[in-house]
Amino acid sequence: MFIEGKSILITGGTGSLGKALTKYILENHQVKRLVIYSRDEQKQFQMAQEYPKSKYDGIRFFIGDVRDGERLKRAMKGIDIVIHAAAMKHVPIAEYNPMECVKTNILGAENVINACLETEVQRVVALSTDKAAAPINLYGATKLASDKLFVAANNIKGFNPIKFSVVRYGNVMGSNGSVIPFFLDKRKDGFLPITDPNMTRFNIPLIGGVEMVMHALEHAWGGEIFVPKIPSYKIMDVAKAIAPNLEHKVIGIRPGEKVHEEMITSSDSFNTYDLGKYYAILPTVPAWSEEEYAKAHNAKKVPQGFSYNSGQNEEWETVESLREKIKKYVDPSFEA
Repeated sequence: MFIEGKSILITGGTGSLGKALTKYILENHQVKRLVIYSRDEQKQFQMAQEYPKSKYDGIRFFIGDVRDGERLKRAMKGIDIVIHAAAMKHVPIAEYNPMECVKTNILGAENVINACLETEVQRVVALSTDKAAAPINLYGATKLASDKLFVAANNIKGFNPIKFSVVRYGNVMGSNGSVIPFFLDKRKDGFLPITDPNMTRFNIPLIGGVEMVMHALEHAWGGEIFVPKIPSYKIMDVAKAIAPNLEHKVIGIRPGEKVHEEMITSSDSFNTYDLGKYYAILPTVPAWSEEEYAKAHNAKKVPQGFSYNSGQNEEWETVESLREKIKKYVDPSFEA
């Protein structure tokens, strides 16, 4: 695979996906160096206990913020691959602190791109979110802007062989701040707060997000936004799966929240291809032939007007499947 023997840097490396990527890479690949770049010293300290240098010779921990372009350039010296997972992602907090979200998610993305272009980085994969498709909240809008920056970076690289791509997926099962660990914790209160009984979300385990990043690193031509084919769940089914006998209290939708999420809009359909396991939204101005891309990936263009919406999905989690996945991916000791 492409990553064998390479030096890799993960921004936001102490987050849920950053830690899952670290575990996967160290357990399944031989890499030269793995740099965890993040701004939280306590999380880095804790993660360093899990991955001591005595056992994992290639791992490095680098304190830094994506808002700091010079620090990024220093961190990327000798790096071949960058996985950009750093983001300010809590919707209500972003609504209340808009410029902080812009500085991290948009200006930080631009800093990452510039640092990659000015060093010897060969591949870049940026993490996106379903909230970036037809965004109604600031977090989604900043991630849409970030996606556009990473896609467009392929147009300004000149003769540099670097490739930038994006992976976009739904709620990561069990990630920090997500609904499943929130509900598990809320059981002690004797009731579960429900924002809207009709709410749906896409569902992907952490390993699914990791596999998407690996796919993009291996197969991206540069400029694609990869979207996984994953099931949806109804928020009421999550509540039933976790605490079937507890009372539900409807508290209303939070600021900037949607009832259903979308990963591909009907406007994206004109540039979207079905790759089998994934969809790929291709750049409107690709640096390569769209026909050759489709042929190389045995891909088919989706119908005009196609959209990928969590409320209109063809595949759904059930109460039983949610319980199985919570036990497998979130909490092995879980009992409903």
